[in-house]
Amino acid sequence: MNALVRSAGFLTSVQDLGRTGYRQSGVSVGGALDSFALRVANALVGNEDGAAGLEATLGTLRLRFNDQRVVAWCGGGFTVRIGDGELPPGHAGRVAKDEELVMTAPQTGSRAWLAISGGINVPLVLGSRSTDLRGNFGGHEGRPLHDGDTLPLGDDGGLKTAAPWKNRKIAEWTAPTPWVTTARRDRFLRIVRGPEWNRFTSNAQASLVATAFTVTPDSDRMGARLDGPPLDRTDPGDLLSEAVAPGTLQVPPNGQPILLLGDCQTIGGYPKIAHVITVDLPIAAQLWPGDLVRFHEVPLTEAQELLREREENYARFRVGLSLHTS
Repeated sequence: MNALVRSAGFLTSVQDLGRTGYRQSGVSVGGALDSFALRVANALVGNEDGAAGLEATLGTLRLRFNDQRVVAWCGGGFTVRIGDGELPPGHAGRVAKDEELVMTAPQTGSRAWLAISGGINVPLVLGSRSTDLRGNFGGHEGRPLHDGDTLPLGDDGGLKTAAPWKNRKIAEWTAPTPWVTTARRDRFLRIVRGPEWNRFTSNAQASLVATAFTVTPDSDRMGARLDGPPLDRTDPGDLLSEAVAPGTLQVPPNGQPILLLGDCQTIGGYPKIAHVITVDLPIAAQLWPGDLVRFHEVPLTEAQELLREREENYARFRVGLSLHTS
């Protein structure tokens, strides 16, 4: 039971929800840059949240399966086809044996997450199947996929032959649109103040929320470097290195902020002016060089309430799916 990678696209890697419990040893969490999109896609195909899937970045991804599978995807404005039919985002689709799935470059956004029933069954490394692209371990041989790679798949528990799939190629049920199409033309990221907020001038604080920043070409899964008005500090002295996390906005001496993403380091010595709230990290995961992004400050209580609401809605979504597929 496996999938043949006929075309690997620009940058495709095996990812799950990341590697937890090793940050004290300097190991990044990693995992899907939009972990919620992968959770939703996994739910649609009957997997556990943490099953490994594929993160595709631009390019064209082509897969062929040697047995029947159920697939689903979420993310940017890609076009995905199974054979001659189109698979919309947030819908599960059934791929027949020897049939090809083709995912082509997006009109908006930059990344998508593909779940396959049974998950991608590469070996666990430090409790995760995610590819650490900087450390060259995990995933498929610790690297992005290449044309001709073969991915082992797990047992899907018979989902592909369950009653709801009889005489149906594409499932009618779906997930909420904001969960499955995460690319935005107006990119607003909500932030809460960081621990060094008061080390920045009032002009810098105002500029952060009043000005659009441009994503620069030297951005990757570790972080999006932003170009805009310099964010000057009132105190230019050195800081002790402290913990950072995906979503942290840190500001190096040149005053140009860096938005840390999933492969970010575990500690950093640059001051942290703000932090993007968890529910907006899916939007951050779609940023690409040349994109404009703006920030909007919200209180911590609002950020917590938005996350609680999303998780409650996701739990209901999971229950609803179980009624469709049982």
